[in-house]
Amino acid sequence: MSVKVAIAQLNFTVGDLSGNRRKIAEAARAAHAAGASLLLVPELALTGYPPEDLLMRPGFMRATAAALQELAAESAQWPGLRVVVGHPAGDDDRNRSITIQQRHNAASVLGEGRVIATYAKRELPNYQVFDEKRYFTPGTEALVFEAGGVRFGLLICEDAWFPVPARESAAAGAQALVVINASPYHMGKTGERVEWMKKRVAETGLPLLFAHNVGGQDEIVFDGASFALDATGLKARLPMFEETLGFVEVDGVHVRGSVLAPEPPLEAQVYEALKLGVRDYIGKNGFPGAIIGLSGGIDSALTLAIACDALGADRVRAVMMPSQYTADISWIDSREMVARLGVRYDEIAIKPMFDQFEAALAGDFAGLKPDTTEENLQARIRGTLLMALSNKHGSIVLTTGNKSEMAVGYCTLYGDMAGGFAVIKDIAKTLVYRLAAYRNTVSPVIPERIITRPPSAELRPDQKDQDSLPPYEVLDAILAAYVEEDKSPSEIVAMGYPAADVERVVRLIRISEYKRRQSPVGVRVTHRGFGRDWRMPIVNRFRE
Repeated sequence: MSVKVAIAQLNFTVGDLSGNRRKIAEAARAAHAAGASLLLVPELALTGYPPEDLLMRPGFMRATAAALQELAAESAQWPGLRVVVGHPAGDDDRNRSITIQQRHNAASVLGEGRVIATYAKRELPNYQVFDEKRYFTPGTEALVFEAGGVRFGLLICEDAWFPVPARESAAAGAQALVVINASPYHMGKTGERVEWMKKRVAETGLPLLFAHNVGGQDEIVFDGASFALDATGLKARLPMFEETLGFVEVDGVHVRGSVLAPEPPLEAQVYEALKLGVRDYIGKNGFPGAIIGLSGGIDSALTLAIACDALGADRVRAVMMPSQYTADISWIDSREMVARLGVRYDEIAIKPMFDQFEAALAGDFAGLKPDTTEENLQARIRGTLLMALSNKHGSIVLTTGNKSEMAVGYCTLYGDMAGGFAVIKDIAKTLVYRLAAYRNTVSPVIPERIITRPPSAELRPDQKDQDSLPPYEVLDAILAAYVEEDKSPSEIVAMGYPAADVERVVRLIRISEYKRRQSPVGVRVTHRGFGRDWRMPIVNRFRE
């Protein structure tokens, strides 16, 4: 006997209980109309993932429980369909706060107008961006349920990364495993999921269906790419970064799927992740559009391209703020790019304002040589102008700093760091170049000279980034080893990098922590970005 299973790869919004419930109901209606006996909806779909400290609000938990009951009642409209939906579960006692002992990351099987069974996640991740032990207590029991004559063992995300929950589901009579997930994207994660799930299939001999979230939530992005496996390999995969409803047939041994979407090249994946992160952050927060300070450099050019692709050119505004140090080619290239994209473009010269600041500070600065103070003053004038435009028109400022700069503090607090969302905050400079080249293969929106010219902040005469930093190939390699791989300075030197460069970069990372702590959130695409999975103390005397 085979059963038709629908996988709802959907984009939910944290806290939008009624909107999320309607989205699940719409998927259930479509699945029922298509003849499916089972619908899988991602982890914590009813609340959106991750709800974080909303889980500590008794009112939030009560509202979630009420939304679940409403959805369960609606399931009477879809006879013969079982719906697996993720949600938090906890006590509804109005006389005391819900404690961690009373709260689970759960999933319920709905059907025939009621909650048929509820399962509590057993393995709670507490690493990288995950804080589930802060909010949940683990479950202890397997859950096997029947849909369309096939018995399914239910797992939630991290459960499937360990052998015991899957093995106990098989021992309880499961003929197939279903895994609902909210697994944030980082480079390489899509393939890692498939390989881990292949282990569960090999250990249990059961086919496995993996239903995954899609969409952006603050700094994390979910990539979709839901899939199905049996002992012979990958049988179905839904597209990355797209909402969709997919179908597979399962008979307890084999899986048959109609869609096997390709896995895009890495640069295409990252670019789509950035687009989705921008679109959802701006859309879910209700901003009318975005403002970007355009410099003629590659970082702002890439940010502008992403914003236009995510939002549409009519919702993006570019502002060029030249100083006396701005090269003519920066003007020329900026004007050419905005013409290619069709965005609103304005130029506001900052030299008159800079001159006034210098005049006001002349007495205090008397006898002191110009230094980074004057450079930072230019960046802060630009930041003030962008924020004024944001305040007046309501659009959010997208900052343009990359991960390499954020790591070593090559950025100005309250200057180029001023804004609401840092699009390429987790993109190393070398990857910035690769993404720009990739975007131009789609259509040539970034002038070639922006990609090929030496990078410069243009805050003093003839300035180049490499005057202050090691070559980006060296800098990014050291950063990846130290920040993302937790290698010690001595281990990095042993990899062949100059000891002086390593010592200098590690020192800059350490002393720039106070800046990063005040930076906007931005899209995370590595397995360790400067956000919720980087929690270094600002006051820190440890030297490695």
